[in-house]
Formats: sequence, structure tokens, C-alpha cells
Amino acid sequence: MVDTTSGSAAAPQTSAFEKISGIKIGPMPIGIWIASMVVAVVAVYTNTLPNDVIGGLLVLMLLGFLLGKLGNTIPILNQIGGTAILCLFVPSALVAYGFMPDAALKAITVTFRTANFQYFFIACLVAGSILGMPFRVLVQGFLRMAFPLLVGTIAAVCVGITVGLLFGHSPKETFFFVLIPIVGGGLAEGVLPLSIAYSEMLNRPQGELVAQMVPAALLGNVVAIVSAGLLARLGERRPELSGQGMLVKTGDDDIMGEKQPDRPIDLKLLGAGMILSCGLFTLGMALAPFIGIPGPILMIISAVVLKITRVLPAEMELGAYQINKFMSTNLTFAILVAMGTLLVSWQQLVASFTIGYIMICTTSVLAMISSGFFVGKLLNMYPVEAAIVTACHSGLGGTGDVAILGAADRMGLMAFAQIATRVGGAIMIVIATILMKSIY
Repeated sequence: MVDTTSGSAAAPQTSAFEKISGIKIGPMPIGIWIASMVVAVVAVYTNTLPNDVIGGLLVLMLLGFLLGKLGNTIPILNQIGGTAILCLFVPSALVAYGFMPDAALKAITVTFRTANFQYFFIACLVAGSILGMPFRVLVQGFLRMAFPLLVGTIAAVCVGITVGLLFGHSPKETFFFVLIPIVGGGLAEGVLPLSIAYSEMLNRPQGELVAQMVPAALLGNVVAIVSAGLLARLGERRPELSGQGMLVKTGDDDIMGEKQPDRPIDLKLLGAGMILSCGLFTLGMALAPFIGIPGPILMIISAVVLKITRVLPAEMELGAYQINKFMSTNLTFAILVAMGTLLVSWQQLVASFTIGYIMICTTSVLAMISSGFFVGKLLNMYPVEAAIVTACHSGLGGTGDVAILGAADRMGLMAFAQIATRVGGAIMIVIATILMKSIY
């Protein structure tokens, strides 16, 4: 007879099948993802893949979820923005070496270019990121970080242009195509709308411009992540320089106020957020011929004005935020795959990684971070935290902020990081567009 009164029952062993079946590719169990991929592959090679948004989104989302999973899983790569790197580089290489099937390429082209899905994505992402930011965070966070960000950006521009001259790059080329992509707020919210604006003003192919700017954004993010980790180690060795996650020495860092519980997704508010996003984009496109500034940039300005004047009901702002979260959660990887497939030239991408290009990116980001360190110290901030938040100005959007703060174990600074990335990036895109309009 088995004695069940003493000891505890042995824990059930998890089989290999159960472990594998528990894996998820994006939001999908691996079995469902594989079945969906089989459907897509059969449709591609039997020429029955719908040559429209349905077929395009199927291919883009399946590839995006897979590459995003790998980018978040592979060691080292998952610490330096691996999701963006794989989603951009792998499709670009597949196209360059002839491994992208024609049916898939046509469906992606229709979705991204003919149907202009990239514009819809930009509208929802940019409008929602600005309108969805708490007003207190926007105002107080920006007031606290405005001067370090301003000095850091000026330092990055001065050092970057100087190093660029040493390697034979003109100041205009360095500023518009290397430095601005670094501080523009990431790929989806920065490089993508920037490439559209540049393409309109310079009459150059958007793909050529994206391939020219993407390496700078990626390199800047890597330098910022490594620097954040080193700053955290400095704070351990020199405790007087670190607030252990607190930015201001007075201890008053609660710009978020009392934490509000997350609201569940409201389907009606999603519709309102979609209308707001599309309406702001349409407004920008309608005003562009009269003002002379590209529509996507005017959309950013309009969203900032709406947020500052507080004329929108809180429910409408929440709707914009929720459609932003829906799009960013489900379609960011897909959009990056589309960019890698259609806009990023593999040959041009590889050619961009020269010693001079790498030095410009590295030194400009280091100058920005160093400025944040010393300016923060003068403004009664903890230098380590001030420098880390300033580093987020060169991050790849929200994912870049997570990687940078994660490397330093300072996730509590996310509100300030969002100011540096989203608001700082939007301001730099607007400034760059206006300057290009007057210079070129």
C-alpha cells in the first residue's frame, strides 16, 4: 500500500510535446501559426494568394510574428533591438537574393503601396501616441527634460557634423540622413513618415531614403543600450551619481500622479480613435498644398495642438490611444517586414555600414548622453538617470525605450523616456522637415 500521508506527490513531468505546443509565435500557439503558414505557402506556390490587402497582411503578419519572436529570443540580439533588425534585414536579403516568391511580393506591394496601408498605420500610431499620453506627463515631463534634451541634441548635431566632415560627409547629408533618423523617435514613428516627407521634397524614391536612414537608427539604438548598461554600472560604483531609478534629487518624480487602472478595450472607442487618426492625417494632406509642409508632418503638429489645448474629450483621446495600442501590438512587425521587403535595398544597406558612418552614429549618441549626464547634474537631477533618459532620445520608439531602460534596470523612468522618444522625436521630425524645405 502506498503511503500518501508523508511527503508530497512528485510534480508531473512536462512532455516535450507539451513544451513545444506551449510556444507562441506572436499571439498564436505554434500549431495554429504553422497551419496558417502552410495555408499561405500553398497559396503562394499555387498562385492563389489574394493579390490584395488580405493576402498581403497574411504574409506580412506571419513573417513579422516569426521574426519578432526570433529577435526577442536569440541571445545578444534580443538586447540590441533584434526584432527591428531581423524584420528589416531578413526580407531585404530575401528580395536581393531572389528568395521572395513573386506572388508574396505582389501582395505585399499592393498592401503597402497601392492600398497605402503604411499611411493608415502611421496615422493610427502617431496620433494615438501623442493624444494618448497623459497631459501631466506631457507637460511636467517635458519641462523637466526639455533642457537636457535640447543641449544633448545640439551636442549630438555638432559632434556628428564634425566627425562627418572628417570622413568626407557634408553637413547636410550628416544632419538630415544620419542624425535626424537617430533622434526622430524610431522607425515606424520616425524614419517612415520622415522618408515620405523627404521623398516629396527631394523627388527621390522613398525606398532609397529609408535604406539610407535605417542603419543610423539601428546603430544609435545599439550605442544607447550599451551606454545605459555602462551608466548603471557607474551608478553602482559611484552611488552619489545615481538615484537608483529616481531622476530628480528632491524625490518628486511622480509625474504620473495616482496610477489609474488600465481601461479594457472599448470597441466603440476603437472606431472613434480610427476616425480621429484618419481625420488628422486627411487634415494634414489637405493643408499640405497651402502650407508647403508634407501631410504626415502636419498631422503630428495637429495632434500636438489638440493635446496641448485639451479640446478633445478624454474618451476620444482614450480611443486614439487604444487604436494605437492595437496597431502597434499586432502590426508593427508586419510593417517593418514590408519596409524591409520594399523600401530597404540590401546592397545599399550593407554599403552604409562604413567606418565613417559608424563613427558619426557612435560619437553623436555618446555626445548626447554625456550632455545629459552633466546638464542633469547642474539641474539637480541624478546624472546617471538624466543620462539614461537622454539616451532614450536615440531609441527605436517604445521597444527601444524598453531595451535601453532594461539594460540599466531603470524601467521606472519610462514616463520620462517616452517624453524623450515620442515628443522629442516628433519635434525633431518637424524641425528637420521645415529646414529641408528652406534649404533644398
